[in-house]
Amino acid sequence: MRVPAKQRILTAALSLALLIGGTAAAVAAGPGNDTEGARAVAARHQPSNDLVRNFNAVTRDTAWKVTSRLSLKFPTYHTEGIAITRDHIFLSSVEILEPTVKYPAPRDGYDRTPGKGVGHVFVMDKQGNLQRDIVLGEGDMYHPGGLEFDGTSVWVSVAQYRPNSSTIMYRIDAKSMAVHKQFEFKDHIGGIVRDPATGHLIGNSWGSRHFYEWDLRGRKISDWTNSQYFVDYQDCQHAAPGQMLCGGVTNLPQTNPAGGSSATYELGGLALIDVRSHLVTHEVPFQQWSSAGHVATRNPMKLTANGDHLTLTVAPDNGDEGNGTEIITYEATVAGVGR
Repeated sequence: MRVPAKQRILTAALSLALLIGGTAAAVAAGPGNDTEGARAVAARHQPSNDLVRNFNAVTRDTAWKVTSRLSLKFPTYHTEGIAITRDHIFLSSVEILEPTVKYPAPRDGYDRTPGKGVGHVFVMDKQGNLQRDIVLGEGDMYHPGGLEFDGTSVWVSVAQYRPNSSTIMYRIDAKSMAVHKQFEFKDHIGGIVRDPATGHLIGNSWGSRHFYEWDLRGRKISDWTNSQYFVDYQDCQHAAPGQMLCGGVTNLPQTNPAGGSSATYELGGLALIDVRSHLVTHEVPFQQWSSAGHVATRNPMKLTANGDHLTLTVAPDNGDEGNGTEIITYEATVAGVGR
């Protein structure tokens, strides 16, 4: 069967992303076994230093070009995170059955009702064909966040759809698709990264106002407040030892002539965060738009690098918007970056 050119382009781009490092950092030991051997294996599979160096060269003037769009032909609901392995594309999503409703005043520490929904992690081949729908969550915890692939497992948090709530951390074996409930935590965690240098997990709270670091058994190692208010991070990834990349969005109110506060403007952005100093070391806006009019970094995001070349993979649109969910690939060459 002849594969359409558009799909061949996307398959090649995603395969290249894996070969040059992408988000993969293979870990040999099982969960909770942060051995020196596991960290040594992980170090050999960390993303190239090109990623941090190239991202530090990105500015508002960097020219991003769409090189492929892959339309998904199954119900995708509200997309949240993306991870790319050698054989598959993983996409997390929340299916809303009953929307949350804000309380007139906080009740029992919550600002809204729990709502009802179903958490999904869709597993696709590189042509976007659905191969498996992994349903995750328990009770009021049905909202999956961003995804992280560490070379062996895909990590995903599933939280209540409200701040200051609770989360289950899951690990999905990327080959067998077996699901392992890792631990629970008392806060809404919307994104997750695994640092192969330590074996620890790092997550961000609702609106990315707070960060946490845990070992694989769920013991909290540290936590800190995000000093930046540029965008709310939605999907993150390991970038280099002690460094993570995040993408996100902020909805800003408009002036009265532009439609007033009900006509919000989506500001997208990407940020490099130093996990040791807890500082955002480089942050840039990202103003490219989807078919439905959303900023590209609205939710699922992964960035890879090769030489002076960057590839950004996103999926900002819900299944019932515009052309439906499309996995979009952007590429850019950054000036002043050599091998």
